[in-house]
Amino acid sequence: MAKVADKIPAVKIEQWELFNKFNKDTTEEFLLESTQLSNKTLEGYKSALGIFFYWVYENLNNISLLEIKGRDFLKFQNWLTRRGMSPSGVRFKRAAISSLNGYIILYYEDLYPTFKNFITKKISAPPPAFVHEKQPMDKDEWELVIKTLTERKEWQKLAYLHFTYSSGCRREESRQLWKEDVNSVLITKVKDGKDVLYYQTHDTRCKGSGKAGKVRKLQFSTEAMDAMKKWLEVRGEDDCPFMFVAKYAGKINQVSENVFNNWMGEVEELIGRRVHPHQIREKRATDMVVVEGKNIKSAQKLLGHNSSETTQIYVIRNTDDDIDDAFS
Repeated sequence: MAKVADKIPAVKIEQWELFNKFNKDTTEEFLLESTQLSNKTLEGYKSALGIFFYWVYENLNNISLLEIKGRDFLKFQNWLTRRGMSPSGVRFKRAAISSLNGYIILYYEDLYPTFKNFITKKISAPPPAFVHEKQPMDKDEWELVIKTLTERKEWQKLAYLHFTYSSGCRREESRQLWKEDVNSVLITKVKDGKDVLYYQTHDTRCKGSGKAGKVRKLQFSTEAMDAMKKWLEVRGEDDCPFMFVAKYAGKINQVSENVFNNWMGEVEELIGRRVHPHQIREKRATDMVVVEGKNIKSAQKLLGHNSSETTQIYVIRNTDDDIDDAFS
C-alpha cells in the first residue's frame, strides 16, 4: 500500500522572520517581480519556497541560498519523498526553487558571478506517479448523469455540467461565470446551410502567463443557457454576483474549485468509475473531433489553446482502431 503523505504545514509569518535575511529578502523580491506568473502560481511558489527555507533553517543552520550545494538540495528532495509527497508535488517545489535560482543568475550576475543553479539534471526528479487512463464520459454515461440530476432537481449541478461542457472551460473559468451572463445576447449565424446559435460570457480570465492571464469570452450553448436560467429561478434573489455558489456561515459566496471536485464525486457514484472536472473539457474536445468529425482548429478555438498540438492531447481516441488497421 502506498505511503500516506505526511502533510507539510504552511510556513507561518513568524517563521518567515526566522529565515536568513538574504533568503527572505530575495524570495520576496522574486515573487514581487515575477509578473509573468499567475497569482495562483505565485501563491504556490511562495508556499514551496517557505517550506524549503524552513528546512534550510532547521537542517543547514540557516545558511544563505548562495551557499547551498547540490548535495544539500538532494537531501531536501529526499526528505520530501520520505514524507510521502507525490512526485508532482516534489517537481513543483523543484521548479519554484530553480526559478528563484534563475532569477539571481539573470539579475544579480554582477554581484554573484560564481553562483550556479544547484538543481541540475544529475539530481533526478522523482519519476511520475501512476496516471489514470484518460476516459471521458461516453454518451450513455453523460445521459445517465443528466437524467439523474434532473430527477433529483439538482439544478445548480446541471447548470455547471451543461455550461462547462458546452464552453469546454476549466474549473476556475466556470467559477467566474456571472449571473448577469444569462442576459447575454444570442449570436445567430448561418454556416454551410446550418443555423449556428450560441451565447458569449463577459471577459473571463483564463489560464495564461502573467497575472492577467489570457482574457477571452467563453461561448456556450442554448441548452446551457436554459439550465443556468432554471438554476437562477430556483435560487432566488441574493447579493452574490456569481452563478455558482455555496452557503458558508449563512452567507451566499462564490464556490471554490474544490466544490466542483465534490460534485464530480457524486458523478463517480452514478457511473461507477473515477471522473474529475477536467474530464468534461476532454469530453468536449473528443466529442467535437472524434464523434462529430469537426476540425481540430474548431476545438482549439473553443478551448482557447494557442496551438492545435495542445488540443490534440485533449482528444481521446480509441487506439484499438489503429491496431485493427495494422492487421486488416
